[in-house]
Amino acid sequence: HGQGRHDEHSHHPRRRRRIAALLALAIASGSLGAGALSLAIFTDSAAVTGNAFSTGTIDISTTPATAPFNVSTMMPGDSTTATIQVNNAGTGALRYAMSTAVVSGPTLAAQLQLDVYAGATCSGTALYSGALNAAVVGSNAQGAQAGDRALAGGSNETLCFKATLPLATGNSFQNTSTNVTFTFDAEQTANN
Repeated sequence: HGQGRHDEHSHHPRRRRRIAALLALAIASGSLGAGALSLAIFTDSAAVTGNAFSTGTIDISTTPATAPFNVSTMMPGDSTTATIQVNNAGTGALRYAMSTAVVSGPTLAAQLQLDVYAGATCSGTALYSGALNAAVVGSNAQGAQAGDRALAGGSNETLCFKATLPLATGNSFQNTSTNVTFTFDAEQTANN
C-alpha cells in the first residue's frame, strides 16, 4: 500500500511536466500563428517624387559701375548732371538705399550741393537735396525705411544726379578737388 502511494506521487510530477510542456507548446503555437497572421496582410505604398526647392537672388548693380561724374574746372554757379541706372538682376524684389562716402577732399565735398531725382532728367521733386558729403536716399537699416526705393526682380530705374558749386563759393576753394563714392545697398522685400 505504501508502495502504491509512492508510485502515485512519482507519476504526479511527470503529469505536471507534461501539462506544462503542452501548455508551453500551445502558447508558442498561438504566438507563431498570430505572427504568421500579421505577416500575411496585403500592403501597398505610393511615393511622391520630384519635390524640388531653390532660392531666389538679390542682385543689385549700377550702370555705369564707376565714375558717372568726371568734372574739372568747375566755377562758382556751375552745375553738372549724370545719370545712374540701378539694376535688379536678381529674381526677388528688393528695396535699396544710397549713401555717400568721401574718399578725399572733404572740404569741397561739404561745399558742393547735390540733388538726386528719380528719372532720367533732373526735374520734379528731389529724393535728396543737400551737401554732397551727406547725400543719402533711404536708409540701409534692415526693413522698410522712409525714402527706400523698390525694384521688382529683373527691373531697373534711372536716377539723375545734379552737382552744383554754389555761386557764393569763395576763393579758398580755388584749385581744390574731391572724390566720393555712392554706395547702393539692397535687401529683399519679401518677409522683410
